[in-house]
Amino acid sequence: MGTNGNFANPDALVSTQWIVEHGKDPGLRLIEVDVDPSAYNGGHIEGAVGWDWRQDLQDQTVRDLAGKEALERKLGESGVDSDTTVVLYGDNNNWFAAYAYWALKYYGFDKVKLINGGRVKWEKEGRPYTTDVPSHQPGQFKFSGQPREELRAYRNQVADRIGKAGLVDVRSPGEYSGQLLAPENLPQEGAQRGGHIPTAVNVPWAQAVQEDGSFKSADDLTQLYGGKGIGPDREVIAYCRIGERSAHTWFVLKELLGYPDVRNYDGSWTEWGSTIRVPIEK
Repeated sequence: MGTNGNFANPDALVSTQWIVEHGKDPGLRLIEVDVDPSAYNGGHIEGAVGWDWRQDLQDQTVRDLAGKEALERKLGESGVDSDTTVVLYGDNNNWFAAYAYWALKYYGFDKVKLINGGRVKWEKEGRPYTTDVPSHQPGQFKFSGQPREELRAYRNQVADRIGKAGLVDVRSPGEYSGQLLAPENLPQEGAQRGGHIPTAVNVPWAQAVQEDGSFKSADDLTQLYGGKGIGPDREVIAYCRIGERSAHTWFVLKELLGYPDVRNYDGSWTEWGSTIRVPIEK
């Protein structure tokens, strides 16, 4: 759909130009998910609904992904029913758009795509935004089946897989080394200790994208991860600080490169770096 790059699952992406041509198609719903949720109010692609990742994608009581019923309700409110195709995009090269994509896939919904490059590419191309908030007819949405646990990793699983699975730490080199507890532009919160999970290789998420926010070619991506020993023959677990940057890398490895066994450890460093007696390397 205007984005090829020899990807394993080219249908996972649409181009900005494709959105210009098809963004208003019936049966399609655009959803924007930003690191900074106020970006949506400042201007967004026409017809797009804005989600707040803290409110809409995370459980408000327990540290967890939003529950199945809560997400079904949010999708319904956004005018999504079981036949709708959801197209996601956002700021910061689609960090939280990729997290939303992963969450929908985890709960068993497959009619979902990302706009390649997200807001970064849309803005670089000088395409217009609107501040009009659409009112979509509410839909009736239900996930079918059980969550796909093979797409998600939990702390105990990660601890069991050290030295066996390919662990990919997608944070900045400063976070990986333990100098920083959080990205430099985000507050120092969350983890009690710095460092990385033993045996994890550092492939910062941003190495997977080009300057305009769009993904590098499949060949470049294969070389990038393969050079760190991460290939399709291994079980792969990606993590970051709270799971959104690693969802972006999960998308690259699972959807663009087609690696068969890729999990997102969404507990990530805020869980690992605060857990008593788990091993840490600096």
